[in-house]
Amino acid sequence: MILKGRAIKLGDNINTDWIISGRYKFAITDMKELSKHIFEDIDEDFPAKITPGKSILVAGENFGCGSSREQAPLVIKESGIICVVAVNFARIFYRNAINIGLPLVEADTRKIKDKDKLSIDLNSSTLKDVSKQFSLSTNSLPVIMQKLLKDGGLVSHVKKNKGIKL
Repeated sequence: MILKGRAIKLGDNINTDWIISGRYKFAITDMKELSKHIFEDIDEDFPAKITPGKSILVAGENFGCGSSREQAPLVIKESGIICVVAVNFARIFYRNAINIGLPLVEADTRKIKDKDKLSIDLNSSTLKDVSKQFSLSTNSLPVIMQKLLKDGGLVSHVKKNKGIKL
């Protein structure tokens, strides 16, 4: 699977409350509506930076820390962001994202800048910064996680395969 898009760059320790504020946890249940509030506590104009289907979120260390709020990866995916690249992820956020079919890639993101054009090959574990002409190795996703992503997440995978198929 190859993902292509422009980077939207963030920093370290991006927590789930910054991804989607807790004040919306029960107030808004429609994911499309909820995604309009993505990152509003750190950048109220953030949704305007997203080009649906062509934006890749890039961050530093410890992305998705904080609560285990499932809305956080859901609003990222619903907003049109196709992938999140970070140095590392909070484990609960990581599992929640893979379960809904949101690709997460671990790589050294220091050289990637906002608006860089990126190409990520999940099969070969390679990220290319087309704007700056360099490549990075990324984490290698286990085969089952690649299948979950290809099928659109855990629920879709189970429905498609009438159970878990490794």
